[in-house]
Amino acid sequence: MEGNTGNKREETSSEKDLLILKPEEIEKESFRRIDRELKEKGITLQGPEADVIRRVIHTTADFDYADTMRFSEGAVEHLQELLKQGTLIVTDTNMAKAGINKKKLERTGGEVRCFMAEPDVALEAKERGVTRAHVSMERAAALGRPVIFAVGNAPTALLSILELTGKNGFRPAFIIGVPVGFVNVEYAKERILETDLPYIVNAGRKGGSNVAAAIVNAVLGQIGTE
Repeated sequence: MEGNTGNKREETSSEKDLLILKPEEIEKESFRRIDRELKEKGITLQGPEADVIRRVIHTTADFDYADTMRFSEGAVEHLQELLKQGTLIVTDTNMAKAGINKKKLERTGGEVRCFMAEPDVALEAKERGVTRAHVSMERAAALGRPVIFAVGNAPTALLSILELTGKNGFRPAFIIGVPVGFVNVEYAKERILETDLPYIVNAGRKGGSNVAAAIVNAVLGQIGTE
């Protein structure tokens, strides 16, 4: 009588490569692999921007960001100082808001807000025939305080920020411009790149709320290591 050896499943090649890691080791190994693959591609990341790009690649598993991320002069250092001062962050989605590391943000005395889902914002946008993103950026500008904008979804938000700049003394403290999509996305990003405002922008169509949050978290992480 034959045994049950015929029922034994052979190990796949991917399973042979499976690593059993502790939770705290997974991120370290991920970044090690990112650095290795960047090296294989002949890409060397330098300066404070490197941590931001690595974090975005870690979030998206997309190495294109090593080529498409754009930084105004001294952008990361400037954002560090703003976060240290507890400067308000305004996002264009609740997903970006949820993705920002609250524990690290609380250590700086900072907070993050999103006006997009507020019922009166939707009502006002409908009555005026504008987008909720436009109304949300107006709400942020009217706060009368420095604001870091983290935009990962709506190109309208970026265009609205530019439209509001200079009105009633408003000037954004910083713009993270990484909306994703096909309509007006590249145009809105290019407009930001043409300004003298401090920014971190990803050129092209790619981006997202997760990318916006990753950028904030990367810089918050830099503050924590000082």
